[in-house]
Amino acid sequence: MSTFPECLKTWRKARRCSQLDLAMEANVSSRHISFLETGRARPSPEMILRLGDALDLPLAARNQMLTQAGFAARYPARKWEAEDMAPIREATAHTLAGHAPYPAIALDRLWTLLQMNGPAKMLFAPLNVSTGDSMLDLITADALPPLVENWPEVAHHSAQRLRTESAAQGGVEALDNAAAYLSEVPPPDTPVIGPVVPTIYRMGPLRLSMFTTIAQFGTPEDLTLDDMKIELFFPADADTAETLRALWSASSSDSAATQ
Repeated sequence: MSTFPECLKTWRKARRCSQLDLAMEANVSSRHISFLETGRARPSPEMILRLGDALDLPLAARNQMLTQAGFAARYPARKWEAEDMAPIREATAHTLAGHAPYPAIALDRLWTLLQMNGPAKMLFAPLNVSTGDSMLDLITADALPPLVENWPEVAHHSAQRLRTESAAQGGVEALDNAAAYLSEVPPPDTPVIGPVVPTIYRMGPLRLSMFTTIAQFGTPEDLTLDDMKIELFFPADADTAETLRALWSASSSDSAATQ
């Protein structure tokens, strides 16, 4: 995708969208879309942004299209630690803290842990995983499968999620590699029938069955924020809920006692 016409055509096909479909969504003629894809017409910055909205492109792809067409990139990539990202960090920390006693984490596009709440730190501490580490490394490590009771189901669904995220971003090698690795795990003997597939952690006598929901910031104008996800863990059964509450209560009491 070294030129704008190639990039536009590739993304349109990736979104399984015809030239007519895209034209209708972007409120232009299909003839103009054809001319843009053959290079007979040159897009304006406004047209590129309109096409980006119509195709629901990640901000990185919109920047790429702009630079390919000879314009300056529009969306910056601020560092997570940047001063003007402080409100985002505070909002994230507030969300994660409010989710206790259940675990919650914030991830970037490569599944690097940006923030964790207290229960998440407790959950991942035995695996030597902390802020700054990659969850991709964890799910492709030999140490994890023995600790996940339903590893075949979890590996299968994690591979699906990775492929979906990669496709949405136009292909991310790290996500594709992790998905390929997990796809080598033999499938479960019997399919799981239920509203969700939980991840069941078993560490000695401790058994935790949890599922997750994923949230993202609305109207992002920054590459870092566009790719960021907040993942909230919830108990899949009453025993797990009770265990998580007890663990967090005990941890909070210990912290208070040492102060």
